[in-house]
Amino acid sequence: MEWFKRYYVNLMVDFSNKKSAPVIYEDHPNYSNLIGRIDHQAYMGSLVTDFTMIKPGALHKANGGYLIIDARKLLVQPYAWDTLKRTLQSGEIRIESLERALSLISASSLEPEPIPLNLKLILIGEPLIYYLLCEYDPEFHDLFKIAADFDTSVTRENSDHDYARLLATIARREKLKPLSLNAVARVIEHSSRMSGDAEKLLTHLRSITDLLTEADYWAENNGHEHIANSDVQQAIDHKTHRLDKLREKLYEHIHRGTVLIDTEGKVTGQVNGLSVLQLGEFSFGQPSRITATTRLGSGKVVDIERETELGGALHSKGVLILSSFIAARYSRKTPFSVSASLVFEQSYGHVEGDSASLAELCTILSSIAQIPLRQELAITGSVNQLGNVQPIGGVNEKIEGFFDICAKKGLTGTQGVIIPATNIKHLMLRWDVVHAAQSGQFNIYAVSHVDEAIELLSGMQAGGVNEQGVYQPDSFNGQVEAQLAEFTQIKKAFTSKSREE
Repeated sequence: MEWFKRYYVNLMVDFSNKKSAPVIYEDHPNYSNLIGRIDHQAYMGSLVTDFTMIKPGALHKANGGYLIIDARKLLVQPYAWDTLKRTLQSGEIRIESLERALSLISASSLEPEPIPLNLKLILIGEPLIYYLLCEYDPEFHDLFKIAADFDTSVTRENSDHDYARLLATIARREKLKPLSLNAVARVIEHSSRMSGDAEKLLTHLRSITDLLTEADYWAENNGHEHIANSDVQQAIDHKTHRLDKLREKLYEHIHRGTVLIDTEGKVTGQVNGLSVLQLGEFSFGQPSRITATTRLGSGKVVDIERETELGGALHSKGVLILSSFIAARYSRKTPFSVSASLVFEQSYGHVEGDSASLAELCTILSSIAQIPLRQELAITGSVNQLGNVQPIGGVNEKIEGFFDICAKKGLTGTQGVIIPATNIKHLMLRWDVVHAAQSGQFNIYAVSHVDEAIELLSGMQAGGVNEQGVYQPDSFNGQVEAQLAEFTQIKKAFTSKSREE
């Protein structure tokens, strides 16, 4: 009966059947779902409520236990983050409508007594969110004192057996077909590829689960009782096919001659650089022509990308480093009397990163010495002021990108890619690239110093200094030094003539 309703008991949370502390994951952490709410019902044109309409929130359900919340979902909900912090700081749950908390209404309503709060709150999310909260919220460290940062990869050494058991666990949990030995090996290999390191294994379970689920579909479609190596490869190939429309368009422009990339012959002041484009989960290598011109000048290297505001800070840093290397190596005791211009030809977007600095350095030196460089080779790598070649990212995609261009035009056996020696441990190439390299149709050269790259590109000895500190005249470095010395003499002659006049 309605008059007996005042004697009812509103049991908000029941822990009587719990044998352990409650663990609650709140999927929609908005204001009401966290601290609870007071419902209303329409009665004769107005809204009425009573204590039986008080509903619990996630904090009530997890009180005495653990509450897990996705940090990103929490932060996008209006007033949820501030309310959660205030509740944790006060140590009590106060059920109050958002309109009343913001003083938007003044109508009287129920005011339940605060409920003492004692729980462990776990926020999960990306590392970036954690670092941003640390930087911009001074109260964050007072409330969340323990951080657990989980890596997205593990060392491959002595981990293959455990990883195989993980794959079996995922297959059982998702009710997939069991994996054959070869399929397990192929997934492990692809996991290293996705981690970008031959010595690591990916631990991003969603990506692995998606791969196994699609491989299971192809196994069923192919009539296999177990997921085979071919099923895994088919899943990988079809995912690539679904995502590579832009890559196909770019490569088509190269094949048709719209984008100029040479894969044979020799040209002075020109080299094939390598970059990586990433769109969502798919990344691929794109060859780019890098050219340089040099002339008598005051020692300035003009980065056309930077001058047109198409080059980023890291790319500009790489250009400044290579110009410092040239001046320090060839003009320590004489004026650096040369000006150079660098550009990525047919580049209409932003250029960032220093992975092209080795290619740019070789291009400038080629232009100074007027020595042509082999166009059947592409080069990638960062260089420091001492001429040492440093590692870069996306080495697999860069190699495969140039290989695809060469394969379309026809492999000659002289084509290849020059990479930093420190990137060897990151190589996890496609099977067709591996087979081409094993059969001598395609070459992968690893270098640790700019002189090694110069010798590969020019076919000449780089040359070293003699006892007088001068490079051998018939070497690549000797011809660069001779040309710079000639520039210096011409500049001195012009300066003397100007003074006389």
